[in-house]
Amino acid sequence: MAENKAEMEEMGFEVALKELEEITKRLEAGDVSLEDSIGLYERGAKLKAHCEEKLKSAQMRVDQIVETQNGIALEPFETNK
Repeated sequence: MAENKAEMEEMGFEVALKELEEITKRLEAGDVSLEDSIGLYERGAKLKAHCEEKLKSAQMRVDQIVETQNGIALEPFETNK
């Protein structure tokens, strides 16, 4: 598990999502102590936010790709869309 913020930022989407899914399974199984559940929930919340940020970034990149008469082109991302 990536424990500090720098490691979390470097974590890829797929790795973070897999860890989040594992945490979800453990919590749903109900065989984790209360204290461990709280820690897992906190970690899951951080992973969820990380995944959402990665998806948002990817969506912005995709949104920059536009089809023109001459093919596909990149358009600068505008924050006020």
